[in-house]
Parts: sequence; structure tokens; C-alpha cells
Amino acid sequence: MSTDRNFLEKAASWKPDLLKKTILLEGEKRPLGRGDTAVYDFQEHRTGYVSLDLSYEGHHPDAPVWLKLQFAENIRELSEDPDKYHGWISTGWIQQEQIHVDLIPSAVRLPRRYAFRYLKIEVLDISSRFLLRIDRVCCESVTSADEEKLTYPVFRDEELRKIDEVACKTLKECMQDVFEDGPKRDRRLWLGDLRLQALTNSVTYRHFDLVRRCLYLFAGTAAEDGKLAASLFTEPEVEADDSYMLDYSLLYVKALEDHYLATGDEETLRDLWPTAKKQLELAEAYFTEEETIRVPNEMIWCFIDWNLQLDKQMSAHGVWLYCARAAERLAEVLKDEAFRSMIHEKIGQRTQSARQFLDPDSGLFRSGPDRQLSYASQVWAVLGEVTDDPAIFDRLSQYPSQKMVSPYMYHYYAEALLQLGLTEKAEEVIRSYWGGMIRDGADTFWELYDPEDPDTSPYGGTIVNSYCHAWSCTPSYLLRTRLSVNKE
Repeated sequence: MSTDRNFLEKAASWKPDLLKKTILLEGEKRPLGRGDTAVYDFQEHRTGYVSLDLSYEGHHPDAPVWLKLQFAENIRELSEDPDKYHGWISTGWIQQEQIHVDLIPSAVRLPRRYAFRYLKIEVLDISSRFLLRIDRVCCESVTSADEEKLTYPVFRDEELRKIDEVACKTLKECMQDVFEDGPKRDRRLWLGDLRLQALTNSVTYRHFDLVRRCLYLFAGTAAEDGKLAASLFTEPEVEADDSYMLDYSLLYVKALEDHYLATGDEETLRDLWPTAKKQLELAEAYFTEEETIRVPNEMIWCFIDWNLQLDKQMSAHGVWLYCARAAERLAEVLKDEAFRSMIHEKIGQRTQSARQFLDPDSGLFRSGPDRQLSYASQVWAVLGEVTDDPAIFDRLSQYPSQKMVSPYMYHYYAEALLQLGLTEKAEEVIRSYWGGMIRDGADTFWELYDPEDPDTSPYGGTIVNSYCHAWSCTPSYLLRTRLSVNKE
């Protein structure tokens, strides 16, 4: 990893102070013996630090109390057996603890930060001479989102208001000292997530210093060749992950444009413009002489969506066009005429070459050697401005195709519908998809949601799924800027 100390120093100057709020729950009225359990509902998702006030009933405690604690964002997690999870994500992410409390009465503060709504406490063992009393359970929640800066538009109906509320809550829980992808897992700064979080932040909490911090962190940890990692670790010190994904690196350009449009911050634009341009330069290695994307051998060379069967060639081509057009606009702002002229020519060539993916019989875009049909290919053909056909998704529904599986992809689907002028259809998608999560019990929006199978997981078990995930927060952006809002 190469580091730009100047960029990292600027990023450090924008590290926020976390805002704290204490939530207290009265403890279990009945005393607890061996095998007894108590479940606490904190009423909504919380990200923070937990402490317990413990006392006893009976004889003076003559042995430690052995407790098991399980934290859950979704109530279903409490019924899952962690020992039966054998997926490829580490079981270390499962929010469970066993602790011995030597002194009773005492106040016990757990050192880890948790993301949860529910807490289950089980007494694994206790002396027969006394019973345990849980007098109080406390959570000190933490976030860098200032709710006093949040305004509430008047929505047309209660369903849209509720979707906006849950989306704002999702973003708030993920706003820590960076925009985390999820406060439960992975607690990292991911570039694709950042772009969507920053968009939503611009119309909700408006914490633009946090956006600047994240943009500079990526630029400050670029590799020797200028390549941006897909994600960053921020503790114990800032370090780029060794993962790289073409679409995420390109979306840095779009995130920079979004920030400039929201703030007019030309200093940040000028500082980071070379980093943004470099991502487009590096992407040249992915193009063939015919000006179409070349698919490398790496399994995860490009993200697009959490669908392991998805062919990503057409989508990646569309992402390049989407971000290259943003770069052309920024070059015009900065009067970088040489770059603007070069990228304008390439956009023209690659818009034309993308039509090689178009199936003349169906009027749909196919991807890869097997000519796969997918929602993702059509979405990125629209967003890349290869087509402006408003009937494209109606036609797609008549054919078997690879579906979307994440709120990340559904956001871009909604964006594509809006770009085609299909406002009512975009609103319908928000109501059915994000509204569906609420109907399935969400109080923050999830990392993954398949309406046909809410228990789906790409990790081999839902117990490690994230039920508060950054890329799910965008309904607030879509609703507040484009849809169904009375702004008076």
C-alpha cells in the first residue's frame, strides 16, 4: 500500500466526535437461577456499548456467575444455533459472549461494541446458595449522525413516511468515525457503499466532513499504481484491504461528482481529481481492441450484485460509461480540456460498442459468452446511456433472467427507472421492496432481501447476515429528491 500523508492528515482532521445516548431498561423482576433466561427488547436498532447492573437474592455469593449473552438485530437470530453455522464468513462475527462475573453485586460493562435490538441473557451456572438479579440493562449508543440536522418532509402517505424513517435510521447506525457498511459486520469502509451513503447523507444528516474524510482516506491509501482498494480498515490504523473491484473503483469518480454537486467543494474536487482520473486510466486494461470489457479470470473482479450466477460483462461496461460521463462533467468544471476531449471520444466509442450486447430479437442486452439475460445488464445499459427505451424492463419480464438480490442493485434499478421517466414504477419498487422488508419485521434495512426467500444468505447461514446495512439506506435519497414528497 502506498500512502499519501497529506491526504491522510486531512482525513484525520475530519474524524468526528461520536454522539452518545444512554438507553436504560429495567431488569428482570424475577431472580434467575441455573438455566434461566431473560430477553430484552430495546425497541429499535442500537449500535453501542452494553452494561449490566447485577445484584443477588439469598446467601452471600460464594462463586462466580457464568452468563451467556446473545445480541440480535433480528429476532430470528436468537433462535439460531451458532454451532450449526458452517459458512465461509468467520463465526467471530456472531454476536455472542460468555462471561464470568466474580463479584456480585457489580456493574459489568462489556468492552465490545454491538449492533442489536434484542439481548438474551442465559445463566449457564450459578451457586445453589443464591439467585441472580439483573437490576438494569444499559446501552450507550454511538453515532456521528446529528439528528438535530435531520428535517422531515411531508410524505403523501404513512407507508412512504415509514420507509424514509427506517432508511434514515439505517444510515445513522452506520455513521461512525467513517461510513461503515454495517455496524454488526464488516464495520469497514467500502467504496460502493460509501457512494450510496454519501448520496443519502446529502439530503438527511448533511455530515459532509464525514464524506470528505472517507474520500480522502481512499485517496490516501491508493496502491503504488494508483489503484483504489474496494474497502479500508480504519483500526488500529488506516490500511487498504487487498481486494479490488472494477466497478467500486470507478464509482469513486461518481462519488466525487456527487460530493461536488451537493457542496460546491472545489478544493476537495481539485485535490482528488487526479485519483479519480487514475481509476479510469487503470480501467483501460479491461478493454479489448473492440472497445468492450474484457472479463478477467478473477472470481470477484467486479461486484454489481450479490448474485453468484450473474454474468457481469455488460454491467461493468455500463458502469464504466456511467462514471466516465461523470468524469467528463468534472473535467469541464475544472477546465481539464485534454482529459475531457479524450474521455468524450472514448464514451462515444464505447456507447457504440455496447450495442454488441444488444439482442435484436428481444431488444434486450445480453452478457457474456452464454448471452445471459439479467436485470443488472438492462439497468446498467440505461444508466450508461446506451439505451433510453422505457419498455426495456417490461420486455425483460417476459423472459427468464437473473434477478436482483441486494438493496444495492435495487437502488440502481430505481435510478434507471427514474432516468427513463418511469416515476410511478420506481415508487412501486420502493414500496414493494423496502416496504416488504418493513412488513417482514425490519426496523433498519438489511444487507440482503429476497422477497421470495427472506432467509437467503450468500454466506452459508443467516446468523451472520447484516440486518442494518449501509447500501440499503437510499430510499430516503430517492424519496426526498425524486419521488412523492410534498416539500412545502
